[in-house]
Amino acid sequence: MPVATPAAVRRQITSGAADPIYLLQGDDEVEKSALAHQFEDLVDEGLRAFNVDRMYAGDLTSGDKLANVVASLVAAARTLPMMSPHRLVFVLQADKLLVPKRESEAATRALDQLEALLKEPEKRTTIVLVAGSVDKRSRIYKLLAKQATLVECGAPEDVPGAERWVRARVAAAGVEIDAAGARAMAVSTGFPERPRSDGKTGDVKRLRGDVERLLLYALGQKRITLDDVREVVGPAALQDDWAMTNAIEAGDGAAALHQLAFMLDAGAPPEKILGQLGWQVRTKFPMIAPGGLRGAIEALFRTDLDLKRSAGDPRVLLERLVVELSVGKRPPQALGPRRY
Repeated sequence: MPVATPAAVRRQITSGAADPIYLLQGDDEVEKSALAHQFEDLVDEGLRAFNVDRMYAGDLTSGDKLANVVASLVAAARTLPMMSPHRLVFVLQADKLLVPKRESEAATRALDQLEALLKEPEKRTTIVLVAGSVDKRSRIYKLLAKQATLVECGAPEDVPGAERWVRARVAAAGVEIDAAGARAMAVSTGFPERPRSDGKTGDVKRLRGDVERLLLYALGQKRITLDDVREVVGPAALQDDWAMTNAIEAGDGAAALHQLAFMLDAGAPPEKILGQLGWQVRTKFPMIAPGGLRGAIEALFRTDLDLKRSAGDPRVLLERLVVELSVGKRPPQALGPRRY
């Protein structure tokens, strides 16, 4: 089955149409816990004592313990719900259950029972497996990949991923957020435009805290704006002075335009942005794009003159300049050191 996002699963829960098996995996423990808790909405609160089972699989140190957990899981899953359309079975710390050792006859029988349950789950029971790091080469995981709905709850790696993460968290609270606001939250917590080769990302803990504070600040609102984000995060924290020029050096016009829009929306004067681009052309282009230096200088002077004469919308004039400077992907080894 395809991998689902936490937001998509929340929509399923809200509609009351849950799949038979879910595997919540990834490094974001808060996301996994919150999503697992939300599954309880499928059962009326007064009936949860009869229709919700929880078990832990974190201490499967022997075949007998594995057999006991699997037997409990199968029995709970095969029990019909009482006065409810749904029955829920949670397996927490399911990592070892998914990668068990066949060290005894009891363990082998237990795994056979588990595989039979996964192949033919009960239609009115939803099994929610909550795991952290899982060996995707294991036999049980490969079976789950076919039978279960896999849900990635990992931390975002870059600005686009952090934007989606913010929008999903805000949407789960029944609120919408402007695109510029979601981007501001991502940039303010240090996420890169693209996943970095060294694996470093932004500050997920800070991003989570900022979103919680933002939701409290905007309590009662249907939509969160960029101004709301500025009030919570602070305008100083939203500024990334070199993101646009870094994107231009990489030849990434789309990312450079995104950063330009962010700077303008944050209130940066067009003259200041033009000055920054002028500095880049004068100091960087002789090294990174000597063949395009003359055209870059001409585009810079033309834009400066048009701004002074009010010969067009400043945003449009700067967008055109940024596109011209970004044309042509430059090899990474030709780039000078970036500023951050």
